Amino acid sequence: MPKEKIKILLAEDDSFLLGMYATKFELDGFKVIMAEDGEKAARAALKELPDVVLLDIVLPKLNGFEVLKQLKQNPATAKIPVILLTNLSQRDEIEQGMKMGAEDYLIKAHFMPSEVVNKIKNILNK
Repeated sequence: MPKEKIKILLAEDDSFLLGMYATKFELDGFKVIMAEDGEKAARAALKELPDVVLLDIVLPKLNGFEVLKQLKQNPATAKIPVILLTNLSQRDEIEQGMKMGAEDYLIKAHFMPSEVVNKIKNILNK
């Protein structure tokens, strides 16, 4: 019986980045669920119960913090590790996200998709 694929929810409104991350995660054997806005991300997290969420802070409809808050308040999704995907200029937001229960954060400009995948794997192996 093959091991269940690790399910990752990618919430990112930049379709180019979303596609790039999705491709990289799929190549690494993940099952990818994509959401290009916060509402879709919150709904998908509840429906799919992913193993990990990669969450952009700046999202249409609901921002990443609102999504994070919903996930952490719901017992069904509270234990899912959330990694915030952010831009460098959002230093104070990073702190806020960590206080709200995010597991970690990634600054988009600093990481190649392969490094993002490795970071996610490390978090899941903790």
